[in-house]
Amino acid sequence: MDWRDHGILLTSRRHGESAAIIEVFTEGHGRHAGVVRRGASRKTAPILQPGAQLDVLWRARLEEHIGTFQVEPLRSRAAAAFSGRLALAGLNAVVSLLSFCLPEREPHPAVYNQTEQLMDLLGQDEIWPLAYLRWELAMLEELGFGLDLSVCAVTGAREGLVYVSPKSGRAVSGEAAGEWADKLLPLPPCLRGEGAAPDAEITAGLQTTGYFLEHRVAPSLGHHPLPEARARFVDQFTRRL
Repeated sequence: MDWRDHGILLTSRRHGESAAIIEVFTEGHGRHAGVVRRGASRKTAPILQPGAQLDVLWRARLEEHIGTFQVEPLRSRAAAAFSGRLALAGLNAVVSLLSFCLPEREPHPAVYNQTEQLMDLLGQDEIWPLAYLRWELAMLEELGFGLDLSVCAVTGAREGLVYVSPKSGRAVSGEAAGEWADKLLPLPPCLRGEGAAPDAEITAGLQTTGYFLEHRVAPSLGHHPLPEARARFVDQFTRRL
């Protein structure tokens, strides 16, 4: 059994004296783990950094085995990741959520392509948070928890949409919200792809996507808590408000 693909390194941990077990999110084979012989060596370890773009060749005697990877670096994102605290926190949030949310060995090419584009924006702190918010929306959609923000769930109106129902994930207008407004989630214009997306709006959007990640996605995966890396990124981002 063997295949070749390209992907984004999510995790790497030492295995034995000199090997490493890595987890790569690939375009055609999804989230996939394997052993890299001498992956902990001085020559190879610097290549196996989270976020790195790799060309990988996976081999195993049987498909269900963990198998081994041969890796070739395509590009490193270390410089961008270490350009500032926000970039590093953002990278850690992305790789942690991918490892947490996606099932093993199941292709998600749409999410892969958007993730690669997002990773290539690392270090561009003025545009990255909005790209990240859109990436979380895409993740929710891919996992079956997409938000319907097109019309009001109560009246069918397309204007004045300022809330999201935490139960249905559908938009609600300010007029229809009434006395339930304080129980609803914010729907800033940037969550609908509108407006200039100031930081305060992005923060409100992250509050909404975070709710569905925590209360819908996480329970569907066995009630494990969301990776703390996401909360650290949101905290780092909100510090610049």
